[in-house]
Amino acid sequence: MAVVSSAAAGLHAVERGATVLQLRAPRLTARELETEAGTLVATSAVPVLVGGRVDIAVACGAAGVNLPEADIGVRDARRLLGEAIVGRSVHSVDGATLAENEGADYVIFGPVWASATHLDAPARGLRGLADVVHAVRIPVIAIGGVDEERARECVAAGAAGFAAIRMFA
Repeated sequence: MAVVSSAAAGLHAVERGATVLQLRAPRLTARELETEAGTLVATSAVPVLVGGRVDIAVACGAAGVNLPEADIGVRDARRLLGEAIVGRSVHSVDGATLAENEGADYVIFGPVWASATHLDAPARGLRGLADVVHAVRIPVIAIGGVDEERARECVAAGAAGFAAIRMFA
């Protein structure tokens, strides 16, 4: 999964091998985000998820949404999105378990390593990742400081995949 901040970055990430895109652009206005999401949904060959904005995911026909841990509940998002994909970003076993119990399709866990985009969040490490993988039945996606070598380590620890920003830039 490539985490991107624009439609252009998303299309570039697909060229670099991304199989899912998450559009996460907290600095954009709702209108700007809807424009970027709509463009990306219309032009991307892979599924597009909108980060933290169920309304925009619905408006642009995205494949789903990825919710930050402090965002609305998975059940509430599911009521609005129906069968669309609903994922949750989490930082602990408890967060992952709660997301699974609420009906999340997957969780993104991290940061596994220190990350320039989350300077205030402590790295959880491969052991933390493995603990989450063993605690839930839904897919766990690793994020935070992931590069090509570390992506293999995440999969070896049990992750279903990984999400990255710089790796697809």
